[in-house]
Amino acid sequence: MNDLEHGAHGARPRLIAGVRAALVPGRDDPAVTLLPGNLSLRIPILALLLAMTIGFTAGSIAIAIVEYHVKPGLAWPLGVLQATPLIFAARWPLAAWRVAAAGLLLTVFVRHGTGFMPWPVTAILALIVILFFTGVGADRQTTVGVGTVTIAGVLVPAVVFGMPGWFGMILAGIVAVALTFGDAVGGRHSAVEELRRREEQHRQDLARQAVLEERARIARELHDVVAHHMSVIAMQAEAAPFKIPDLPDAAKQTFGVVRDAAREALTETRRVVGLLRSDDEGAERAPQPGLDRLDELVAAARHSGLSVATVVVGMPRPLDAGVDLSAYRIVQESLSNASRYAPGAQVHVEIKYGAEALTVSVVDDGPRSTPAESQGGGHGLVGMRERVTMLDGRFDAGPRAEAGWSVVAELPYGDTD
Repeated sequence: MNDLEHGAHGARPRLIAGVRAALVPGRDDPAVTLLPGNLSLRIPILALLLAMTIGFTAGSIAIAIVEYHVKPGLAWPLGVLQATPLIFAARWPLAAWRVAAAGLLLTVFVRHGTGFMPWPVTAILALIVILFFTGVGADRQTTVGVGTVTIAGVLVPAVVFGMPGWFGMILAGIVAVALTFGDAVGGRHSAVEELRRREEQHRQDLARQAVLEERARIARELHDVVAHHMSVIAMQAEAAPFKIPDLPDAAKQTFGVVRDAAREALTETRRVVGLLRSDDEGAERAPQPGLDRLDELVAAARHSGLSVATVVVGMPRPLDAGVDLSAYRIVQESLSNASRYAPGAQVHVEIKYGAEALTVSVVDDGPRSTPAESQGGGHGLVGMRERVTMLDGRFDAGPRAEAGWSVVAELPYGDTD
């Protein structure tokens, strides 16, 4: 019994708040858009609502004058109040309901209980549609308040003035059904919108995660490259005094400074980037590959079923470690995508040594869809774009006009000293 009393006490404030929200206009009144954005659907629905509004309004006025013998001076404003709000119920449902309910209540007092029902049937039909839109657009608490006010503030006075009680109960049930159906449709609409929003957020999170993971991978690879070169610098600086006889003290001191700076830089690099190793015990620790292993890539791609042709344009030249590694990874990822999405395709790989930049081009002729994120070495197009961006290069990937897919990356040489 205590739980029931507690529930009753908790429900009463919510009912009062719902009635207040239904009756008192405020900033919390929902402005909903239930009409589809597609004009080919939106225009016919708007035309239907306009036609229903005109028909219900005209019917409410005509029935009141002809059947109920209401003076035209009263029938016109009452008919407009009862049915015309339907035209904006899809946008401002609470405002439409307030106007319609006021018109229905005024009609009760104007007719003084004469006849079986004080309202034209067209006014009731308009109210049902307006209640549906109210259930869709308003929250559940306000919807309950609207139902309570409609039954207690409109139907009960009509019964008091002479409308049969059994018919009032039928109308009350219709009011409850219209609001319940609207609330169910509105809840489903809200759930669909929330699901769509969450899916979009999930896609954005996956994209951000792909970028972060690829940047972490690039950082690990750069750590290997930098660590290797800094180790060579430190060892050469330390060995120089022993290799060069009669080296001046100033030169020995300079080599010592170089050695210490190289060791300090190496230590700092390992300290900063080494954190990335802690979450990836399987990270590559061997020297990073470059275009000197292009033949291995091509052989593996041919083994997977691709027909691969390679061409090198221009005079090969020493490449910066980052450029060399990025070019290798771009070719590797492109061949992997071609094998996955265009098995058996013919692939053309071109390495072009230009005056200012290295251009890597991988083109296939196989029909396929846009590549998804790679499950292997990197994150597909995201990873390739990140590498090119890191080197201030230019990247372009997409379907070819005739057939297949094209990946072109332009990597500035930078400083190879």
